[in-house]
Amino acid sequence: MSLDVPSPHASAPADAWAEHVFSAALGAIDILAIHLGDRLGWYRALASDGPLTADDLARLTGTHPRYAREWLEQQATSGLIVAIDDGPMRFALPAGAAEALTDTRSLAYIAPLARMLAGAAAQMPALLDAYRTGRGVSWEQLGDDARWSQADMNRPWFEQMLGEAIEGVPEIHDVLEREDARIVDVACGAGWSTIALAHAYPGATIVGVDIDAPSIEMARVNAAEAGVAGRVEFVAMDSAELTENYRASFDGAFIFEALHDMPRPVEVLDAIRACVKSDGVVVVMDEGVGDAPVSVGDEVERLMYGFSLFVCLPDGMSSQPSAGTGTVMRPSVLASYAREAGFSSVSVLPIDGFSFFRFYRLHLRDAA
Repeated sequence: MSLDVPSPHASAPADAWAEHVFSAALGAIDILAIHLGDRLGWYRALASDGPLTADDLARLTGTHPRYAREWLEQQATSGLIVAIDDGPMRFALPAGAAEALTDTRSLAYIAPLARMLAGAAAQMPALLDAYRTGRGVSWEQLGDDARWSQADMNRPWFEQMLGEAIEGVPEIHDVLEREDARIVDVACGAGWSTIALAHAYPGATIVGVDIDAPSIEMARVNAAEAGVAGRVEFVAMDSAELTENYRASFDGAFIFEALHDMPRPVEVLDAIRACVKSDGVVVVMDEGVGDAPVSVGDEVERLMYGFSLFVCLPDGMSSQPSAGTGTVMRPSVLASYAREAGFSSVSVLPIDGFSFFRFYRLHLRDAA
């Protein structure tokens, strides 16, 4: 995936920097317009009923035709949809764009990214205050746009890829295949990872834990609709308190793309270590960033720093004291947290091509 925003060299002239900002501004306009189309149902209407005139689109979605026409023209101008001038102007959503912007089960589904960025931008006054004072902006403050976009972005990967990915790592798969295995999914969000584990390991019982009550409520609904509610339990609680109720209870524990958000990651890892059996497994999936910062990072690093600036670091800082990790959690940082929590070592699991993520095993004891 190319972000196609040129980064001028530090010694570039002012015109090159102006071009860089101008290109970035065009991208920001597209992001906000995509957010409008996603939230107002315009893309979905075009995908299911197009080509449509502005009046048709407005009627189908309960929106105003003048705004619909302006948005359609902007989208056509940006090349996101196709204008058909064979009478009344109609607009069509190409098949590839329809999949990327409306198909919630596709690995190419990208509309939630616009929703996440728009949700963060809406909190700019709170973010400015946080940057000045050292306080934060929590997931609760960021609201549903951020909360559900996070879940929607990861859902296709969990549904389609997680079971196969874990099955390909015998040291993890064999433990989860045990008779009456118990698995905990820490910071489970809307439950898509928990549900995927339930489908992959039908003999296991899975507990999903998250501090965010609305996410737990949504996870219960999602599990019921997926037909796994009988084997999945969702609990609203601080993950650092796992030890109180689940000491040495689990064969496997997972944290999917959440450790870097946690204000006290060492406490959480220590609690996980205590609630996993001595012959169990602990897996952390987090961002696949480089081993160390570089002067000009690749697109993954740039995207992750964007998440960190506007979402993950402010959320992590919203509860004090905080490690202030941020999205760009280098492997060495994760390893240091694991050692402080009592794990013997950390290794990278051989799971490639899983979106932007890297899978780590946190070893409860040194391998023989």
